[in-house]
Amino acid sequence: MCGIAGVMTVDGSAPSAATLDALQSALAHRGPDGCGRHLGSDGSGVAMVQTRLAIIDLVTGDQPLYAGTGDVPVALVANGEIYNYVELRAAMGETRFATQSDCEPPLHLYLTHGLDFASHLRGMYAIAIHDPEGKRLVLARDPFGIKPLYYAETEAGTAFASEPQALLAAGLATPDLSETARDQLLQLQFTTGRETPFAGIHRVLPGETVVVEGGRITERRRLAALPDEGPRSDDRDRALQVLDEALTDSVAVHQRSDVPYGMFLSGGIDSSVVLAMMARLNERPVRAFTAGFSGTGVPDERDHARTVAHATGADHEEVEFGEDDFWHLLPDIAAAMDDPSADYAVLPTYKLAAAARAAGLKVVLTGEGGDELFAGYGRYRRATRARLLGGRPMRGRGIFDGLDVLRRQPAAWRAGIAAAETAAVRPGRTALQVLQAVDCADWLPNDLLTKLDRCLMAHGVEGRVPFLDPRVAEVAFRLPDRLKAGRGAGKLLLRHWLATALPAARPFDRKRGFTVPVAEWVGRRGRTLGPLVAAQPGVAEACRPGAVEALFADARDRAGKAAWTLLFFALWHRARILGRPPAGDVFETLATGP
Repeated sequence: MCGIAGVMTVDGSAPSAATLDALQSALAHRGPDGCGRHLGSDGSGVAMVQTRLAIIDLVTGDQPLYAGTGDVPVALVANGEIYNYVELRAAMGETRFATQSDCEPPLHLYLTHGLDFASHLRGMYAIAIHDPEGKRLVLARDPFGIKPLYYAETEAGTAFASEPQALLAAGLATPDLSETARDQLLQLQFTTGRETPFAGIHRVLPGETVVVEGGRITERRRLAALPDEGPRSDDRDRALQVLDEALTDSVAVHQRSDVPYGMFLSGGIDSSVVLAMMARLNERPVRAFTAGFSGTGVPDERDHARTVAHATGADHEEVEFGEDDFWHLLPDIAAAMDDPSADYAVLPTYKLAAAARAAGLKVVLTGEGGDELFAGYGRYRRATRARLLGGRPMRGRGIFDGLDVLRRQPAAWRAGIAAAETAAVRPGRTALQVLQAVDCADWLPNDLLTKLDRCLMAHGVEGRVPFLDPRVAEVAFRLPDRLKAGRGAGKLLLRHWLATALPAARPFDRKRGFTVPVAEWVGRRGRTLGPLVAAQPGVAEACRPGAVEALFADARDRAGKAAWTLLFFALWHRARILGRPPAGDVFETLATGP
């Protein structure tokens, strides 16, 4: 796991050392174990930097990696893990490898297959390749978008980086806020598609391979994360067998590491499945970390997680996230989320990452993707019901709809979701599969996975997601609808698997969804907090005078969610648009002059 960045200029001039230094410094937290730099000598104006978090091949795995028979070798920098690197090396028996790195096989695949190299990879990755002979720079991102990659096109050329803030720090883009993206963030808590909230900074889309020649993008290709086909007709027994094989295989390869690893255990179905499989595959006790909230009105999952951990013999650590943590950590968390997601799960994730790092771990496995692939969300069941039975479209209402807080009603906040809905329709797909595909297009990469990446990488920890594996996706997405959702519950097949593999998890018990008590905390100090939030330039520009104070003064139910979203936005805007770093806790930071 690493940070990568680079530039290809239009005129072939070499990027300045100051630019490369700024990119490297901005990504240092992603790779505290070392750094590397590639300076193209072919007159193409290419330079690349990498900061390394050493996970596999601790001795010879430094980057950039080089290979090729020409006068000037092809160079690669990468952020991620290629889980099938062992199998790829075995298949390339005649190839002479210079390292034991999991990221060297993609380089040789490129030499053999050109731009189709990524179709052979199983893993999470953002890769940059400089091909001097082809006079091109190639950028590639994994199909689920687990690892981030951004780019900016300017008059001088095209630059890329693992995080937008690196492009801003190097002066390769400016912190100009896109109003369309701002409206999406406020209404959805995340943004969609290629555009980020920074005008001029774009996402390499999940599964996309981008070709840059002469400093300009000339070609795009894309790999799909999900199969196009509709459901198979498997019965439950056969489906359970196939699922067990896929989970065993995926968790096994996701544990490939030369450093200690553990997992995040929420007590829910998905993380319990990961724990059960890790316990089966490991001789030593699994290191498991659980966050909880004491003295609040939301469910605390630690008791159940403790029971599940005890049943597997896990070495279990409980992490308290309290109200003091909320006020003191939130400014740093919002700043770390440079591509913003106002998902309240950022809060415990950030502190869990700190706990894992303090325990000496560099790798954790998590349960992200289980709900999307196995249809766990209640919104899927609501959206497939008839309106007379309470059905309603998914994300049909924005967070601020009907609250009379915004200066104007956002007109296009749902355009990205609508585009994903249209793109998700395929011959043979069921309505449920279409809803799952919509979530996998934007919600998953731009909310859940961005949250995981930024919170963990802020502490130099790598997050792995074994549900988001092509073999698991092939099994899960093509399950018959009746094995996914029904009778008021989702993830039915996963629950049946867990009932046998780890009965202590009680997978068919009715459970409340994971919640963080942000509305409760905000409500307690809303009258003090409201005027501070209202005074922030980004909030004042978007919201009506007096409306923000009133919202925070009665931050309950929907108003509480809206107040939390505005608080996050205010802190993010302050750090990433205005360029003012956190200055203490929430109140101290917001009280500091703009």
